[in-house]
Amino acid sequence: MSVFDLRLSEIHNRLHNKQLSVAELVEHSIKRISDTDDKIGAFLTLNEEGARKDAQALDARLASEGERGLLFGIPTGIKDNIVTEGLRTTCGSKFLENHDPIYDAAVVTKLRAAQSVTMGKLNMDEFAMGGSNENSAYRVVRNPWDLERVPGGSSGGSAASVAAGQVYFALGSDTGGSIRQPAAYCGVVGLKPTYGLVSRYGLVAFASSLDQIGPITKNVEDSAYVLQAIAGHDERDTTSANVEIPDYVSALTGEVKGLRIGVPKEYLGQGIDPQVKERVLEALKVFESMGAVWEEVSLPHTEYAVATYYLLASSEASSNLARFDGVRYGVRADNPANLIDLYRRSRSEGFGAEVKRRIMLGTYALSSGYYDAYYKKAQQVRTLIKQDFDQVFEKFDLIIGPTAPTAAFKLGEQVGDPLTMYLNDICTIPVSLAGVPAISVPCGMADGLPVGLQIIGKPFDERTVLRAAHAFESQTGFHDLRPALS
Repeated sequence: MSVFDLRLSEIHNRLHNKQLSVAELVEHSIKRISDTDDKIGAFLTLNEEGARKDAQALDARLASEGERGLLFGIPTGIKDNIVTEGLRTTCGSKFLENHDPIYDAAVVTKLRAAQSVTMGKLNMDEFAMGGSNENSAYRVVRNPWDLERVPGGSSGGSAASVAAGQVYFALGSDTGGSIRQPAAYCGVVGLKPTYGLVSRYGLVAFASSLDQIGPITKNVEDSAYVLQAIAGHDERDTTSANVEIPDYVSALTGEVKGLRIGVPKEYLGQGIDPQVKERVLEALKVFESMGAVWEEVSLPHTEYAVATYYLLASSEASSNLARFDGVRYGVRADNPANLIDLYRRSRSEGFGAEVKRRIMLGTYALSSGYYDAYYKKAQQVRTLIKQDFDQVFEKFDLIIGPTAPTAAFKLGEQVGDPLTMYLNDICTIPVSLAGVPAISVPCGMADGLPVGLQIIGKPFDERTVLRAAHAFESQTGFHDLRPALS
């Protein structure tokens, strides 16, 4: 058994009982990355020297000062769109291949305060635009369960690294499912918090009204610990919610008796793989056996969610990515003829095909004569989608369904068909549009590949989401399954 198969609390106890050192944890992570990353491609930048230096300092501090928090000394990976001072942050794009940030993102500051160890920056779809991690400008990421399959995206590097035992936990970002879907494909736990619960300060923006940082872990308990560390109000983020942060770990009681669960018929209908549907129905039986009750419900505007999302997200991306112009930071075209030529060539050379596609779509939707027909209409439908969730939550505590309609698909299988690729997020996108929390936990296998169960909660009710996920996990043990590569 790898030390990274232990729960966070178990590693914590070993550190404080002198059965393990931070240096040993870091060396284990470095060796694991060295042994496996040529196959997986999860890391874009490795912080090997910095991690060893941090480990030495933390071991000295532990020896002299004693008790520390649960994230103390824990090796972690950071998605490469979350800025880290002095550690290259590329967003998986050639445009930022030379970008060394001068400040830390809010979540990185919080992890530093918790004294975890950053092992490096994790691969991703360029500027978080993609669902398979085949859009990275550097190299594709491969699924540790089957190296010929995708790990999901855009946080594919984060999910694959955790699944392969390279780091103990990782941070990802979720715009339309980019934490939950790769977590499902890689057989790990991925949590998208309520929009505004975790500061976006220092997260390179894709779609500002949707982006949210969250943890990817091996089990639900660890997810609660990491969320506890990174959640909270931040005055530097104007979308940050000023709400009280509860004790998430104390919610993990294993008790779900009387919990009311709604199961959307739209999430188990056409397009959902029969094996995925079967795993979800089996999961509902587990909840029944623990005393929860469920019934079928409807989220009637789900069919419009994908179109709504891609109009809104692409429009916001068009605006946010206008800052990448070859003038202020990032790559710059050589010997431009004039300012317009500098803009044109820098953006043409720096951005990949998927980013260009979404910029074009978003610019068109925002243009004169089309704004009302597309962008404004999409905002109106978004309101209807949120109202669907509000109405269900008047009667139910949770909504449960599949995280993704299928298990992980093969590399190259959908890369030339963007519409099919976009439909892989049909179960996660409505949740993002509504801004509510959701977690993906493993719920079984389909043809030897992990299947994810999505548990969706009311706004800022992560405690109930985590409680249900932890209870299910404790009854099934699916989180203990590991890919052969791990």
